[in-house]
Amino acid sequence: MSRYDRLAHTSAVRRVQQEMGSATAVGRRLREPAGEAEPLTAAAADFIRSLDGFLFASVGETGWPYIQFRGGPPGFVHVLDEHTLGYLDVRGNRQYITTGNVRGNDRVALFFLDHARQTRLKLFGRATAVPADENPVLAERLDSPRTEGRIEQLVTVRVEAVAWNCPNHITPRFTRRELSDALGPVHDRLARLEEENAALRAELAARHRSSPPRGADEHHRRRKG
Repeated sequence: MSRYDRLAHTSAVRRVQQEMGSATAVGRRLREPAGEAEPLTAAAADFIRSLDGFLFASVGETGWPYIQFRGGPPGFVHVLDEHTLGYLDVRGNRQYITTGNVRGNDRVALFFLDHARQTRLKLFGRATAVPADENPVLAERLDSPRTEGRIEQLVTVRVEAVAWNCPNHITPRFTRRELSDALGPVHDRLARLEEENAALRAELAARHRSSPPRGADEHHRRRKG
């Protein structure tokens, strides 16, 4: 946390914090030693592996930031060790803005967000993007799971600092798979109830067919009399 604060809370940011009245609270954290590159905790690693997408921010030579979404099956971002993330980058719109930015400035920010659990994780790191055939051993390690498509690059991110973000204002949203898992028992219960209702309706219909209408016996006796 302290290293992330050290990197994020620049002099300009500190001036704004002073204006807005939060400088004292933030300053307590900044008194902690910055330390070296911050390793991923087990909780952070598990969180990253569980997600099917994240936002990747880089900065171009013009100084303008660029944000790109990267998605795939849960686990497509591999935690190679406590300091390194990696994934196979597949062909997209072929603009290669992020790749160009990273080659000019390897500083990046990653943002992992889980709407269902209302949880988010911020990460600073240094990224590389190299052709897939440059490191076939790593390519094989990153191959499963991975994003579908034609593989073009190996992307690795050397983690510098991480910070969990507050859950405020994260609207709960769920993927189709998450909804299916959560609602599976409900669907099963509804199916069983529908089967029971169908059986009861069939039984009532059978009883109705086998029983004479009300008053039919009395009418028959009167006619015989």
